[in-house]
Amino acid sequence: MSRRRNRNERPGPPGFLIVDKPVGVTSHDVVDRARRWLGTRRVGHLGTLDPQATGVLPLAIRAATRLIPFVTNTDKGYIGTVKFGSETDTLDAEGRVTREYDGPMPERGAVEAALETFHGEIQQIPPMYSAVKKDGVPLHKLARKGEEVEREPKTVRIDRLDLLRFEVGELEIRVDCSAGTYVRTLAADLGTLLGCGAHLKSLRRVRSGPFTSADAFTVDQLDEEAEAGKLDERLVGPDAALGLPSMKVSEEGERRLLHGADISAGTVLRLAPGDRVVAFDTQGQLLAILELRPDRRLWPLRVLQSE
Repeated sequence: MSRRRNRNERPGPPGFLIVDKPVGVTSHDVVDRARRWLGTRRVGHLGTLDPQATGVLPLAIRAATRLIPFVTNTDKGYIGTVKFGSETDTLDAEGRVTREYDGPMPERGAVEAALETFHGEIQQIPPMYSAVKKDGVPLHKLARKGEEVEREPKTVRIDRLDLLRFEVGELEIRVDCSAGTYVRTLAADLGTLLGCGAHLKSLRRVRSGPFTSADAFTVDQLDEEAEAGKLDERLVGPDAALGLPSMKVSEEGERRLLHGADISAGTVLRLAPGDRVVAFDTQGQLLAILELRPDRRLWPLRVLQSE
């Protein structure tokens, strides 16, 4: 980042802004809007949502962008509507219909039995319309050229798969799953298993790691907060977002961490080797993410310099 850009940066605290993404905009659109709201280029999202999906989109703000690797590989929660009877090339309602089924729709009992088979670890083949890369090229770019390539299946985990609403030809489900799970693929695989075909009609993310719908603000609300100069008050602190134990370090400890050195864990923290902790400096500002090693020394995994 250039010195000129640094001077143009509006000062403010690091943290996470939880946006309730509306339908029809991309995650990158929301990031660009947040940059204007907060007067900073340092904004990153914690996992994209498809343009037609809505719901929880956490954004890392300012120095919190350096913490993205610590909060991205987290479980997600969704509510989705599955439409039986037709398949699409994108596996959702935005795609072109590739197959239609004119037979009887599955009954509730058959649907519930099929849903049970998706619990736990399952294999998914990433959809062609996705950001997964093949030889360095995103699959969605190949798909838009009419190409379809072989994709390696990957293991994902389904912790919860509840039937919330059932109608003939359509159902609503709640899915709690590991990061990287495609609910679109889940819908299509369900339709294949039941023999009638299916696609994802709509999707709403209700949880992303520690962040839920209750933490999220609509774009209109955030527009108003930004206009009033109160948006920084809506940031979730990095320590709360990370969900780790915390400690305050001495001036000597702060100096060592800023130079990439380790510090003693002391006798206060009840940690096991591999556990992580959030360190605050003598002023109470977030300083670093530390990890305990077998020798009871805390090593910095990520240090946030004073701004």
